Amino acid sequence: MQYAVETEALTRVFQPKRKKEGKSVTALDSVDLSIKQGELFGILGPNGAGKTTLLKILSTLLLPTSGKAYVAGFDVETDFQEVRKRINMVSGGEVSGYGLLTVKENLWMFSQFYGIRTKVAIERIDRMLEQFGLMDKRNEKVRTLSTGQRQKMNVIRGFVTDPDIIFLDEPTLGLDVNASRVIREYIVDWVSNGTDKTVLLTTHYMAEADQLCDRIAIIDNGKILACDTPENLKKLVKTSTMLKLDTTMLDDKRVLETIKGIEKFTYADDATNNLTSLKFVLQDESAVSDIVSEVVRSGAKILALRKTEPTLEDVFIKMVGKGFE
Repeated sequence: MQYAVETEALTRVFQPKRKKEGKSVTALDSVDLSIKQGELFGILGPNGAGKTTLLKILSTLLLPTSGKAYVAGFDVETDFQEVRKRINMVSGGEVSGYGLLTVKENLWMFSQFYGIRTKVAIERIDRMLEQFGLMDKRNEKVRTLSTGQRQKMNVIRGFVTDPDIIFLDEPTLGLDVNASRVIREYIVDWVSNGTDKTVLLTTHYMAEADQLCDRIAIIDNGKILACDTPENLKKLVKTSTMLKLDTTMLDDKRVLETIKGIEKFTYADDATNNLTSLKFVLQDESAVSDIVSEVVRSGAKILALRKTEPTLEDVFIKMVGKGFE
């Protein structure tokens, strides 16, 4: 089988610039990964887990400390020029393009870096501007665009070269619902309608990963903790009970850590509305009564309590021990 991406014991260690500045940091630790051609593959992990480092190595922007990485069958270290011909990369929140140029001029300029014939490039640009709802902005200066419009342009810039493999590093980060929907729909159509087109996506949005990805790898501290389809990953916590609890502001959550039968839990405080949202992965349902008792004893009021079906977030919390930070 031809893989779009393969890594073997891929490791990246960052050394401090000066010995006095601290210890080395292992961003990737012996990562083995195989991504099939035509796959929409997702990577989930908290901040600092190694997601962006992995994408930078695969896109030839960073060298590994040890191990091997192959993209489209080419070694990212020795055949980086061949790799670059076949890939593109888009990051969420990035500032790309030249503000003095128009949207269309910027996109045409980027297409020329890849040697796309002008006629072909213009046809693609016009078609994609229409699809992304930016046709009326084609002659506007990039500096005048909103955040959502600029990110749509960045996504078009990534796809206009028609790469075999595209790396998307949180492409919908900070975007509104409409802009995110447009980008997600285009990604799915591009993979579905292309011939062995491959997407490697990192995201903080669990629902986005669940909706889009054929398979997902969960990474933390530079290690792959699990890799499977969304449905199979959810089965990893199928035997556990998922409990959601909404209360008035609960100041001391430490007491919950002492309750037997709780495997993991996470919380979010909303000080403005005096609310705390708790989410538990339980090994034993008998812990529910103890949880309720402790919350009541603390003086907080229970506003809602419900059991839920496992989600990717539950898998993530079980694997990593915390939610995204």
